[in-house]
Amino acid sequence: MTTTDDRLRILRMVEEGQISAEEGARLLEAITDDVARVRARTAARPRSLRVVVTDLHSRRQKINVTIPASLVTVGLKLGARLFPRNASVTNDDVLRAIERDMPGRIFELQDLEEGERIEIFVE
Repeated sequence: MTTTDDRLRILRMVEEGQISAEEGARLLEAITDDVARVRARTAARPRSLRVVVTDLHSRRQKINVTIPASLVTVGLKLGARLFPRNASVTNDDVLRAIERDMPGRIFELQDLEEGERIEIFVE
């Protein structure tokens, strides 16, 4: 049920005398507050995934790319392989990190054979 449906239902209940106008006003206000809370929570969520690859010898960044979280979610759900087989983080771990409201580093791997450090951050 949408908030528009909820509002109409509340107004009908007031019209039919099932609840008072004051009760209806409180219910309408509660719906509005719920919508505002959801929007605020959504706005506070991390919006991107940053992948940084650093050369271990020169300490220079070889790659520093930001990917919108919506694209990461779609890519992972379509089966894109983001991590090496021996990585301690899985695609599901990345999705959970994006869904949590806590930005920060979620993955770090030092590939000594390639001389690289790979880091992934939720921002």
